[in-house]
Amino acid sequence: MTEYGKNLAVTETPIPGLVVFDLPVHGDARGWFKENWQREKMTALGLPDFGPVQNNISFNDAVGTTRGIHAEPWDKWVSVATGRIFGAWVDLREGPTFGAVYTTELDPSKAIFIPRGVGNSYQTLEADTAYTYLVNDHWSPTAEYSFLNLADETAGIDWPIPLDQVEISEKDKNHPRLAQVTPIPPKKILIIGANGQLGKALRTQYGDAPHVEYTDRSSLDITAPDLESARRWRDYSVIINAAAYTKVDAAETDEGRRDAWAANVTAITALARIATTNNITLVHVSSDYVFDGTKNTPYTEDDPLSPLGVYGQTKAAGDQIIATVPRHYIIRTSWVIGDGNNFVRTMATLAQRGINPNVVNDQTGRLTFTTDIAAGIHHLLTTHADYGTYNLTSNGEPQTWADIARDVFTLTGHDPERITGVTTDDYFANATAPIAPRPTNSTLDLTKITEAGYVCAKGPSALVAHFESVTS
Repeated sequence: MTEYGKNLAVTETPIPGLVVFDLPVHGDARGWFKENWQREKMTALGLPDFGPVQNNISFNDAVGTTRGIHAEPWDKWVSVATGRIFGAWVDLREGPTFGAVYTTELDPSKAIFIPRGVGNSYQTLEADTAYTYLVNDHWSPTAEYSFLNLADETAGIDWPIPLDQVEISEKDKNHPRLAQVTPIPPKKILIIGANGQLGKALRTQYGDAPHVEYTDRSSLDITAPDLESARRWRDYSVIINAAAYTKVDAAETDEGRRDAWAANVTAITALARIATTNNITLVHVSSDYVFDGTKNTPYTEDDPLSPLGVYGQTKAAGDQIIATVPRHYIIRTSWVIGDGNNFVRTMATLAQRGINPNVVNDQTGRLTFTTDIAAGIHHLLTTHADYGTYNLTSNGEPQTWADIARDVFTLTGHDPERITGVTTDDYFANATAPIAPRPTNSTLDLTKITEAGYVCAKGPSALVAHFESVTS
């Protein structure tokens, strides 16, 4: 009999992500009423905001009707409309809980959230039982399922009505035992721009995990008009966009302006639409150039955007677009150094060649090493940090470009006094091509990401570690 008057509450199970909800059911002589699905209240109790797109109903007129253990490629919210069922759930996902079992009875006062890859099966305990389920992907004949035999000895499910006394389809009777089930891998992580400086660091961070897919422009062009049909996007949980137009000065030219807007805004709009439609977490890398650099203290994530040049304008526009995606991380960085041509490598080369360079001394900020960006992204994703914007650079006292150049000369065994500091205006005084305006203060406040549990590398030690990695 349905229990009336319970408070909305959640119960964890031994299977990660599988949670049971008590539902308030209000009844009288006329019958009963309940809120079967209430997004705001249920997500407040920790239910994933899983974005259902289809509602199905299963009706069973006979006691004992038993459905096989099926693991589907989507999340599922199951509740009973009328009657009562015994449910059995088996974790068929890769990981330490593979094979874990949970069973319980469901009536109209209970519901259960089943994550993708957890096998579920139901046995009716009353005649004329109907249960409903919301799913966050449309049914497809090409969807990949996994199955487990109802009588699997390892799972050892104690069915209320013995399986030899109930109605079971022939197909369900012939499903494999647990030892023959191939664990379901997690949804894919797509890393775009995997051959760039940050992309290479992400390759090192994520390695050759089979669920991680790396692409460059030859295999996935995010500026292409058919991007939304280029993948079965429901198979992805995360997109990390490490591709961008970063030619700050070239963006001031007619051709560069078009290319910068295409890569940093138009393509970002398509990615944001894909992520929103398919409940994908979108990770995007931003820049200190979204600010004008006139602030006297470090910039926080909430400071108003005020870009100076075309590059900064496109990055600021991209940030605003990404911020509309329900699941997003914007990683704002400055002065990025990675595996490739960069300021540090240039200074080391000049030192070795005996050249005494003029280096800008009126721009202040911190270096950001791509290894730290990759590690920070990994941390936010694996700890399920709150979505939003995070500043991420090296830590420590801000420096000018000239200060960093002197550090590089010192680390390479050369006299740092060979560096001559000059103003930005003097440095570009003889330029013949368009030059983008630079923010004079690029220092970003790191409080938010520190509170999220990520320890940013100290600037001087990070520079030493960078040299050791590129020279080892």
